[in-house]
Amino acid sequence: MSRNGPVALIFHTLFVIFMVAPIVVVCLVAFTPEGYLSLPTSSFSLRWFRTIAAYPEFINAFWTSLWIGAVSSVVALLFAVPAALAIARHQFRGREALSALFLSPLMIPHVVLGIAFLRFFTQTGLSGTFTALLIAHVVVVFPFALRLTLAAATGMDRSVEMAAVSLGANNWTLFRRVTLPLILPGVVSGWALAFIQSFDEVTMTVFLAAPGVETLPVRMFLYIQDNIDPLVTSVSASVIVITMLALILLDRFYGLERVLAGHSDRGR
Repeated sequence: MSRNGPVALIFHTLFVIFMVAPIVVVCLVAFTPEGYLSLPTSSFSLRWFRTIAAYPEFINAFWTSLWIGAVSSVVALLFAVPAALAIARHQFRGREALSALFLSPLMIPHVVLGIAFLRFFTQTGLSGTFTALLIAHVVVVFPFALRLTLAAATGMDRSVEMAAVSLGANNWTLFRRVTLPLILPGVVSGWALAFIQSFDEVTMTVFLAAPGVETLPVRMFLYIQDNIDPLVTSVSASVIVITMLALILLDRFYGLERVLAGHSDRGR
């Protein structure tokens, strides 16, 4: 087995530092006792973490982001799974055009999507509602769910399905007991990626959010327009910790290898 040379190791080290440094700086600033953005050179304080409780807007926005991310990802998968199976298994006229249409939100700037959704929902009377925000997020995250599900469906061994059919399995049993378990790593990966995209979306959401229907990124964006204190860094650090705990639980109960690489961990 070949080993990385010193140049490659230096490059990888610098790359990791470049990626991790902003997160470390944000977390350090969150512990500052000062009333302005500064690194805690002399002491550490939980002052700004306690301040989060005085701003219920952040807490409500966090739960809104979680709810929209979870629901939009599930709804996107309800459409992505049958679409992926149809595209992967069947040859029909317009197949490539249909696939390109499903993935087209990836090619449209989110600013354009935000303006278009705002115009559409204003005309339909849904502007500023949770339903409008949910529909917009489903459209945005659908390509991510479809792409990973499609990759799993394309590489699936259909001989197992044929064996199940030969033993008398009906369509629902075939899907529930055979097809879905085979593409499950792609489905879970698609859901996770769609959820991350929904939770992190701000460019489009800022056009659709309204008081009481704000996601956490939008609430943070609006806050830093008028304030320069470290409160946002404490919120960011809290989200980072929650994300790390979620990844640990995901690795413990499902396996990050199955999510990231799309196959089961045979060592478990």
